[in-house]
Amino acid sequence: MRSSSHHEQPPLWPWLLPAVRMADLFQDDVNNQPEELNRPLADRLRPKSLEEVVGQDHLIMNHGVIARMIESGSISSVVFWGPPGTGKTTIARLLAGHGGLAFEQISAIFSGVKELKACFEKAKVRKSNGQGTLLFVDEIHRFNKSQQDGFLPYVEDGTIILVGATTENPSFELNSALLSRMQVLTLQPHSSSSLFSLIARAEADLGYDLPLNSAAKEMLIDLADGDGRYLLNCIELLHELIGEDQGEEITPQRLGALLNKRALSYDKDREEHYNLISALHKSIRGSDVDAAMYWAARMLTGGEDPLYLCRRLIRMASEDIGMADPHAITQALAAKETYEMLGSPEGEGQIFQCIAYLATAPKSNAAYLAHKAAMAAARKTGSLVPPPHAVNAPTKTMKDLGYGDGYIYDHDTPEGYAGQSYFPEKMTREEFYQPVGRGFERDIQKRMAYFAKSRKG
Repeated sequence: MRSSSHHEQPPLWPWLLPAVRMADLFQDDVNNQPEELNRPLADRLRPKSLEEVVGQDHLIMNHGVIARMIESGSISSVVFWGPPGTGKTTIARLLAGHGGLAFEQISAIFSGVKELKACFEKAKVRKSNGQGTLLFVDEIHRFNKSQQDGFLPYVEDGTIILVGATTENPSFELNSALLSRMQVLTLQPHSSSSLFSLIARAEADLGYDLPLNSAAKEMLIDLADGDGRYLLNCIELLHELIGEDQGEEITPQRLGALLNKRALSYDKDREEHYNLISALHKSIRGSDVDAAMYWAARMLTGGEDPLYLCRRLIRMASEDIGMADPHAITQALAAKETYEMLGSPEGEGQIFQCIAYLATAPKSNAAYLAHKAAMAAARKTGSLVPPPHAVNAPTKTMKDLGYGDGYIYDHDTPEGYAGQSYFPEKMTREEFYQPVGRGFERDIQKRMAYFAKSRKG
């Protein structure tokens, strides 16, 4: 027999009614059923309309992107980027309801190619019947490149409206081809006011006011750290621990005893990972050795792979120190090799030694900027040929065509420098590399000034 549970999926025909909200279809009027009380508080308070969503007014209210989508009746593929507990799944469901779309949800953590193919096949069947599909992919950044590429044809031909959710920076984790077909919408952490609104909703659902004094409520807000789901889970835990006891008022001290303190915010696979590595990089660039060591320690105690730090140190040595101290890259490579040989914790000592070296070294990004400028010039003038004296003439025909004419062998000159230009003849000479007056580049400045003077002569 088929179950009559309210968890049973609704029949297909309601999907043909665009005016009906998907959120309403999923409710099945369960508010008076005993099972409703057994659902987690966060699930019971899930908004049933966009008007009930709090904390994301910049997207939903007035002329926000989502508001404009709904007003125009055109739902497009988007990526929701934001921290946990900000309503990514909820908004995706409500978008599907407003667009009259079938809602499919998968998680990149638990799904693979087989599950994706099944979703695409169902979406194609719906499309042939005149019905659209919104495919919500949680943790979309966890799909690899080939899996992400698999979405492209179905997004392009309208088989699916793709809504991805990620706590990671999409610029780092999503393929550029897929990202170019989706709009990135940033969801903000809940503000204190929106978290207080959630507390009020939770109290209305529970049927009593939490016996928290004002300082304890503030502490609860601080513990949530912008995560609405975490806040509601804390409230539910409090409800289970104290019930509806209106006796003793809960102070911050008692609240701390009732709830385990939230762990320091760091996850090597999430956005905070990039925040901390950014702080480390900028501390080294700013020659603040103590701050650099602090941020490195924060990352390592949070479970970061030390080899990731080594790779970033190599990049810093190249980008931010460069020719001001050519030995910096050697120190960074040595830190990586030492860690690979010794492992933790002994190898971490060399990493911190490298951090000290890089932070205290003279800084120059002249080579880094020269690289960028040269690449830009190459893209702009990519059809120009080298001057004749800059190319070899291994055959008689090439010699007859003038290849190699006028070349002066620098070692044959008294100064070991002939002063010839090697830019294309139709291109104005440019100065990509401009060394700074710090460290080893002070000497390079002098040499380049001599080269320039000799070339003009």
